[in-house]
Amino acid sequence: MERIIQNIIETKFAQLFSASHPLMMDCGEQLSSVTVAYETYGELNADADNAILVCHALTGSAHAAGYSSKDPKSIGWWDSFIGEGKPLDTKKYFVVSSNFLGGSYGTTGSHSIDPSTGIRFGMNFPQVTVRDMVRVQKELVTFLGVKKLATVIGGSLGGMQVLEWGVMYPEFVNSIIPIATSAQHSPWAIGLNDLSRQAITNDPEWRDGNYYEHGQPEKGFSLARQIAMMSYRSEKEFAQRFGRDRLSQKGDLPQFNFDKENLFQVESYLRYQGVKLVGRFDANTYLYITRAMDLHDVTVGRGSIDSVLGSITVPALCIGIDSDILYPPSEQREIANRIPKSTYHEIVSPYGHDAFLIEFSQMAKFVQDFLKNLPG
Repeated sequence: MERIIQNIIETKFAQLFSASHPLMMDCGEQLSSVTVAYETYGELNADADNAILVCHALTGSAHAAGYSSKDPKSIGWWDSFIGEGKPLDTKKYFVVSSNFLGGSYGTTGSHSIDPSTGIRFGMNFPQVTVRDMVRVQKELVTFLGVKKLATVIGGSLGGMQVLEWGVMYPEFVNSIIPIATSAQHSPWAIGLNDLSRQAITNDPEWRDGNYYEHGQPEKGFSLARQIAMMSYRSEKEFAQRFGRDRLSQKGDLPQFNFDKENLFQVESYLRYQGVKLVGRFDANTYLYITRAMDLHDVTVGRGSIDSVLGSITVPALCIGIDSDILYPPSEQREIANRIPKSTYHEIVSPYGHDAFLIEFSQMAKFVQDFLKNLPG
């Protein structure tokens, strides 16, 4: 209990932008006020250049480390990586984690109240892009007094933000660490996201996004999460973890029915993951953010993939995962090959795409060695 008391972290909220300084979004819309949920760990140094920005993935939040002040039992999603003596060492670095624009955990998004109507935006919220997310992050770290980021790090959608940081604000970052990500969302990944979105929008309880007074479209949203989970892990892990085991074997022969007690264990696991997300995330947010991922393409309005990634002149640590079917290691190697000052490392794991959140020792060595050898 003593450790929990010593490591309680408060999520803070910043009010950014204004009528005279609005957020100009890629879709052509403007937001004159954006609330951003964020947490910080460690202290900003006198030169304001020891900051590290942590970018989270699709269903993540600003709560990356320590225990939540709202729920002392809730540990941050990357607590193993952030803190004194950890890879992102808070004795040396000022670590910032924020919920991105359009997120479901305190930052302005489709779940927020539209000031012009007094009701939630729902599907009237402007379409967010990864670049919009990065613009808001830049505004936040400037608000916090940061003059330069030692590095920006993140996996999956977080890695997309990292790459955009390297292109959009090269003078503001000293290095980047994109993990298991994409420079251009692939047709394979877009197709998977579309299936998930259809699962939500085909649920009658979605009500064209106007479900807030009635409750979430639980069945469709749960199915969307289950579809996604199939791409987050690997066939090898599922074989090792579940095999063909069932919750309850009835008789000597398999029974083809839908008796919940006769489910395969993998079925039970996926359904549990679906229900769990429905309880903590917003369905419209899921639609908006998966579309932002699909729209992600560093070349749009800029030039060829070689020229855009080639323009990133800061050191880059690119990390792939050998069993990742969503963003395969070949994609990570291509990113690394196009960034001039890049180093590539690969996590060996049966856990698929989620390995960057699980394989602590491998990730720790890659990141610690990279940060240790940065100039300055």
